[in-house]
This record gives sequence, structure tokens and C-alpha cells, in this order.
Amino acid sequence: MGMAIDGLISGLQTTDLINSLMQAEAIPQTLLKNKVTDSTNFISAMQALNSKVAALADSAAKLAKPAGTDLHTASTSSTTVTATAGTGAVDGTIDFTVDRLAQSQVTVTGPLTEWPDQPPTLTFVAADGTTKQITAASSSLADVAAAINQAGAGVSATRVAAGLDPATGQQLYRLQLSSTKTGAAAAFTAYRGTAADVAAGTATNILSDAGSSQVRQAQDAQLTLWAGTGAAQTVTSATNSFADVLPGVTVSVTAASTSPVTLTVARDDKSISAAAGSLATAVNDILTYIGQKQAVSTSTDAAGGTVVTGGVFTGESSVRDVNQKLVDAVIAPIGGVSPSTYGISITRDGAVTFDQDVFATAMAADPDAVKTAVATIAQRVADAATDASDTYTGSISLKIKGEQSTVKSLNDQITDWDGRLADRRATLEKTYANLEVQLQQLQSQSSWLTGQLSSLPSASAS
Repeated sequence: MGMAIDGLISGLQTTDLINSLMQAEAIPQTLLKNKVTDSTNFISAMQALNSKVAALADSAAKLAKPAGTDLHTASTSSTTVTATAGTGAVDGTIDFTVDRLAQSQVTVTGPLTEWPDQPPTLTFVAADGTTKQITAASSSLADVAAAINQAGAGVSATRVAAGLDPATGQQLYRLQLSSTKTGAAAAFTAYRGTAADVAAGTATNILSDAGSSQVRQAQDAQLTLWAGTGAAQTVTSATNSFADVLPGVTVSVTAASTSPVTLTVARDDKSISAAAGSLATAVNDILTYIGQKQAVSTSTDAAGGTVVTGGVFTGESSVRDVNQKLVDAVIAPIGGVSPSTYGISITRDGAVTFDQDVFATAMAADPDAVKTAVATIAQRVADAATDASDTYTGSISLKIKGEQSTVKSLNDQITDWDGRLADRRATLEKTYANLEVQLQQLQSQSSWLTGQLSSLPSASAS
């Protein structure tokens, strides 16, 4: 907005007049701004669609893999044993006993006021024979513990108060040494002395010191399959979790027991049905979104006429193409069999539906055929969704990039118009300002002439 130059001489509402003229001048820019608004709304809607389709591409691709429908449940007859079935699990049952749990090693020194050796050097020998030599900053047990904890020897150290020395009244401590992992392979032997001393047999085993003790021995957890029979077979694990009792099944134990535990693995029809239903729902959500954005609305204008307004996707061929390819991916036959046989169908209104009862009946009759059908549909959906949403080649992605380029060009034109309109306003303001100056000059001349005429002698009567 320029300076206020309402006509002091002319009496014209110059500012309003210039604003009216500028509105007319700005019509081309206003049309460009309307185009940008429409394009921005279209881009937002397409980006939302692209996000939905990309998410569908990911979920459908996972369902299409063997693991997507190779779903099983695993249960046990004991509250102290849990089991989880994953890819490759085989249905069936097996009995076993839990002989023992996995343990870490815990060794404690005798009561000490400080480390007995100078320099304070220890050497740890692991179960596989490897050695780790550690030297602490001082003979303080806190420094010895810190050195052990920082050494990465697979052993942690804790200083524990152990009363007062009866002779001196000094505070006594024990050093608790624990393997950082469970299992027999985590066992260690602690020596006072260097690795060379250990090799020479001159180092002192900490357990030979007065008051020291091995509180707990490192051991593997152990199960026995078919216990009490000639086929009895033990299975061990460094942790309380077993991954190799049955293919694809992980068993975790929390207590030992001589009572047999029964592990049962079964096909998880409920989860397979849920996966198929989720696929149908995800496709339907996208079709519904497209339908909403394609919908045409009507309204009445001030004159009573009907105004038809298209949706943001109305007439958009790239969106129609995505819609059709997703529909085809869902409803096309598999080996000559309609997906509706498995409970997946499309209504007259174009909605994808899933019937759990039909699916369950088909699973009961031929589970392998149903799982194959679900994987096939999922792969077709994944392919269609990827073709649409791929970052570099997807039809929706390319459409968005093209429209963003258009918006950039429009905004550049709008910016150019800002300069042109500013120049035009300045010209108008200057023109009307000059008009006022000229009118003032004319008014001054008029006043002078009026004064001159009034000063002339009036004609005398004859």
C-alpha cells in the first residue's frame, strides 16, 4: 500500500480509486495464486495417498514371503516353560524334562583391607584357555574392582563390605567376581600374578587364599528329551533359552523340574486369517480414500443455480490407474480359482471385503492352497503398490514431482507479478499526485483571476 494521497484539491477518494484499479491489474496474479492453491491441495492429497500405498507395499511384501503365512502357535504344559514358534516351525508335540538352569560363575575373595600384592596384578584364564592380565592403579580394592570392570575380560567385580579387622579396626572388604554371561563357556579362574606367572605355575589361585570361595559354578542349562527311555537325549544352552529343541521354536525355562513338560506346536489359523483380513482392509482403506477424493459435490450459487465442484482426484488418470491395478491384484483368479473362495471379494460399490467364516472353512479343507492364495494375492498387491509408490519410478511419486515443479514455476510467476504490480501502483500514485498539483495550480490561477476581476471598476450608469 502506498502513501495516502486522497485528493485535497480534487476531493477524489484517490486511495480507494487506486486500490480498485490495482484489483483489476492483479487479476492475472490472483488466477496464478488460485492455481497454486489447487495444486498444493492436490499435492497434499497425493502425498497422503502415496504414504498409504507405500505402507501397503511393505506390509503386502512381508505377507507374500514364506514367513508371512508360515504362522504357528507354541504352548507348554508348564508355567515355568514358555515357547515361541517362528518361521520353519513344524506342527507336533514333544516331551522333555528341565534338568538345570544356566548359571554365571560367582567367586569371592577372603576379607581384605587392600590387595595383597604390589603391583596389584591379576590374571583371568577363561574356559577356553585364553588369558587376560590386569594391573590396577593402586592396591585399593575400589581401584582393583574398577580395573577389572574396564578390562573386558568377561568378569565383573563388586567390592562388598565385610566388617572390621579385629586386630586393627580397619574396614574389611571382599571382592565378588562374577562372569558377565551365563553358561559353562563363561567360567574363569582368577590368579594373583601375571600371565607369565600363570604359565610358569607360580601364580596364586585366588580360591587358595584364606576365606575365599566359589559361590556359584558356571553351567549350561540342560533339557532331556524322552527322559527315562533308551532314546533319552540332552540339549544344552549357555542361556535359559533353547533355539534348537524343535525347528523354528524357541523354548525359555525359568525353573528346573523332573516332571515332564509337553511342548505343542500347531498351525496358527487365527493369525493367518488376521493377516489376510489386514491385507483386505489396507487395500479397502486406499480405495475408500481415492473414492472420497474423486467424489463430485454440488451446491447452489447466489442466483439459485447448481454449481458442480470436482474432487481433488476427479479426472486424475494416474489415480484411476492405481485404483484399478489394486482391484485387479485382489480379485484376479489364482490358478483358475476366485479369491472369493477364500473369503476375499469385492462388492458392487468397489469395496474389498473379507469373510472370516469362509476363510476358516477353506483353511480347514486345504490349508496349503489357502496359504498359497494369500501369498499370491499379497505379492500382486505388493507389486501394484510398489509400481505406484516407488520413490524414483512410482506413478504417484512422479506425478507429485511434476506438480511440485509446476507450483515452483507458478510461484516464480507470482513473484514477478509482485514487482510489476508494485511498479504499477507507484505509477498510479505519482499520476494522481501530479493531478492534485496541477489542480492546485489551476485553483490558484482561478483565485487570482477572480481577484483581478473583482478589482476592476464597475461600469457606471449612463
